[in-house]
Amino acid sequence: MFRGQFPHTIDSKGRVSLPSRFRELVTVNGDLRLIITPAPFDRCLHAYPMSEWEEFERKIAELSRMDQHVVRFRRLYVSAATECELDKAGRILIPNHLRDKVELTKDVLWAGMGKTMELWSQPEWDKALNISDDEQLAFKNAIMELIRI
Repeated sequence: MFRGQFPHTIDSKGRVSLPSRFRELVTVNGDLRLIITPAPFDRCLHAYPMSEWEEFERKIAELSRMDQHVVRFRRLYVSAATECELDKAGRILIPNHLRDKVELTKDVLWAGMGKTMELWSQPEWDKALNISDDEQLAFKNAIMELIRI
């Protein structure tokens, strides 16, 4: 499972190191590929090990091709997915169009999300974690309901 937060920098060519803990999980089966796609509801990128992405694609393939929400989701999320491979130094090259979409410039943060990872610009990550007292209460109640605490 991917967990933890890891600040990194992205170079001018768009290369960013994958945290060593994440790298171990990605390469455990000998596959150095990740799928990177823009998050549909946040200003970050989602990163999937290839095996997780393939499992996700199988689930998406079972959904109706006539449902307008499913079609839109496929257009926004699945069609934007890009295969990236770890280099020998443990870095991945984030394509320009994805970097531009979520404003990845210098300071970035990898966030472990269980079976996947997120890649954020540090300023956007900080904004995403800053919520009002009302939002905090609604969030707390929703989470307590979901996990039955």
